[in-house]
Amino acid sequence: MAETHAFLIGGQKRHARETLEVRNPFNDEVVGEVSRPSAEHVDDGIRSAVTAFSETRSLPSYRRADILEKTASGIRNRKEDMARVLCQEAGKPIRHARGEVDRAICTLTLAAEEAKRMEGEAIPLDITPAAGNRLGIVRRFPIGPVAGISPFNFPLNLVCHKVAPALAAGNTIVLKPASSTPLSALMLGEVFTEAGAVPGSINVLPCSARDAGALVTDSRLKMVTFTGSAEVGWKIKAESGKKRVCLELGGNAALIIEPDADMKVAVERSVLGGYAYAGQICISLQRIYIHESVYDDFNEAFVHAVQKIKLGDPLLETTDVGPMIDEASAIQTDAWVREAVDAGARVLAGGERDGTLVQPTVLENVPRDAKVSCEEVFAPVVVLEKYATIEQAIDKVNDSRYGLQAGIFTRDIEKAFLAFNRIEAGGVIVNDIPTYRVDHMPYGGVKDSGFGREGVRYALEEMTELKIMVVKNAL
Repeated sequence: MAETHAFLIGGQKRHARETLEVRNPFNDEVVGEVSRPSAEHVDDGIRSAVTAFSETRSLPSYRRADILEKTASGIRNRKEDMARVLCQEAGKPIRHARGEVDRAICTLTLAAEEAKRMEGEAIPLDITPAAGNRLGIVRRFPIGPVAGISPFNFPLNLVCHKVAPALAAGNTIVLKPASSTPLSALMLGEVFTEAGAVPGSINVLPCSARDAGALVTDSRLKMVTFTGSAEVGWKIKAESGKKRVCLELGGNAALIIEPDADMKVAVERSVLGGYAYAGQICISLQRIYIHESVYDDFNEAFVHAVQKIKLGDPLLETTDVGPMIDEASAIQTDAWVREAVDAGARVLAGGERDGTLVQPTVLENVPRDAKVSCEEVFAPVVVLEKYATIEQAIDKVNDSRYGLQAGIFTRDIEKAFLAFNRIEAGGVIVNDIPTYRVDHMPYGGVKDSGFGREGVRYALEEMTELKIMVVKNAL
């Protein structure tokens, strides 16, 4: 019988009557059982975070940094165990799961460093005679208890991107991990507790969406940070009242391939960008726009490389792409591909499904309004299309309700800056795929991709308030 994992409130493990089975999306085996908090437990978690904030708000920076550093060390000591949990609960290939654990360690280490750098500034205010001889001292202060709602696709590192900056700033957090992947978040909570986190500074509650409403509506929480679908994100914003909101809502990332691109590198990186973790990444490469003069060459090389991808058991070291998170997602992907084909698209590779396994798929001649092009497919599906001019390519990239990240391969610096200046996205990656992200860069989007920024320092700024003290100079 699977172990029943407790949730975390106030530094204590708690249990509830209701339980949730966590299943391996590859073979549907139960890999764990989680005690599922009720709405009453959510209220307990909020109260615990409020109480703890009276201590964390004045916790010295060296203590905040020490807790984060010890947590990073604790994860490093459990790296292989955590990677296997990620592999089993999320279906993430084991090589990529290890990479996510490494990134989580990096995120926590960055947060420890930023905890020591919450600097302010002094502003001379005597800019006019009427202003008088005064000095302004500006500092950042923690905003208060934060609600964090995280997705299934990076169930450890994206949790760290919410928890680490919150604690680095002196806040507390009530975290709701994704129901399909709660085990890694619960392990993280244990490591934080062992590292000496203030009881109640991190509360991990794998509750249902039904019981999570207070995380959005309760006025005791001063901010909600959410990563997930646009539909849910905008609903959260509408219901959040006066609290601060940070939304990272995904996209349908596009890449431009100019004639002067390094085609070998562009193909290799595009395969990774389109199919890593079965395309279930917010900045997964979904649309590739290739200049008409090199379209055939890129097309041939890309399709050939995609056909060599190894699909299968994520626990095998040789697997490149594993299952989608559940069969419903795989069925939807299959339906969207069929819709595109019925509308005139041509399948160049893949296009088939076996349970939760979806073959890495390449399509061309896809109508603009087909869902695999205009919506977030969140699956191992890439659409190819040719263009004539760089301006036309940029217009095609922008012809989307999303704007998270985009990429361009070119050796022409003017075209790189043209893309940077005109593409409507939170990030433009030059000579690499839009799937590129490191954990200290500002990360977030525009349009239906949300607003606010993650990336440890930028998230910390979102989670703090600026305050000024004006001092009348006696001289």
